[in-house]
Amino acid sequence: MAPKVPESVLKKQATQAKVAEQAKQASYEAKQKKRQDKKDAIAASKKYSEEYKAAEAAAVSNRREAKAQGGFYVPPMPKLALIIRIRGTIGVSPKAKKIMQLFRLRQIHNATFVKLNESTIRMLRLIEPYVTYGYPSQSTVEKLVYKRGFGKLNKQRIPIADNSVIEEGVGSVGVKCCADLIHEIYTVGPHFKEANNFLWPFKLTSPRGGFSNKTKLVHFLEGGEAGNRGEEINKLVKRMI
Repeated sequence: MAPKVPESVLKKQATQAKVAEQAKQASYEAKQKKRQDKKDAIAASKKYSEEYKAAEAAAVSNRREAKAQGGFYVPPMPKLALIIRIRGTIGVSPKAKKIMQLFRLRQIHNATFVKLNESTIRMLRLIEPYVTYGYPSQSTVEKLVYKRGFGKLNKQRIPIADNSVIEEGVGSVGVKCCADLIHEIYTVGPHFKEANNFLWPFKLTSPRGGFSNKTKLVHFLEGGEAGNRGEEINKLVKRMI
C-alpha cells in the first residue's frame, strides 16, 4: 500500500501548479501584447511618414503655383521652437533666470521644445542673450528623441530604450511609441504639453568646432551665436548631438 501524502503537501503542490499556470498565461499575454504593439508602432510610423511627405509635397506645390502667378508663397507661422542654452549662470538677471527655469534650461547646452505663442515669444526675447533657438525639422526632432531621448518616470531620468517606457509615461493620452511621441511634438498636437513634460531636457555636447568667444554674446543676425536662428538651428543640433 502506497504511503498517504499529507494534505499540506497536496495543497502546496496545487498552489505551485496554479502559480505556474498563471505565470505561463501572463508570459503568453505579454508576448502577444509586445507583438501587437510592434505592429501598431510600425503602422503608426508608416502613417506619419506619409503625412510628412504629403505636407512637404503640398508646400512645394504651393511655392511653384505662387511663382507661376508672379507672387510669393508665405508658409504658416512655425508652431514649435527648439531652445538651446549657450551661456552659464554668471551675469544672468533674476528675471531671465526664472524664465530659463520655466523652460527647464537649468544647465549650459540643455535643449527643450517650446510651443510658440504670444507669451512664449515674448519670454524668448527676454532671454535671447543666453540662448539660441529656431524651428526644428521633423528629422531633427526624430534624431533628438532617438539619440538623446530620456523620459521622466516617477521623477527619474529613464532612457527611452523601449516603447514601453513611453507607454508607461504618456500612454494614457494615446502616445504609445516613438513615432507617436515625435508626431505629437513636431505637429504640436493636442497632447503636446504631456508629451513635452515627459521628455527630460536634452543634454547636448559642445558643438564640433565650438562657439567663438568673440561672437557668442552677439546676436545671430549680427554674425554671432545667440538669439533666433530660424531653420539654421538644425545645422547647430547636428554639430551638438
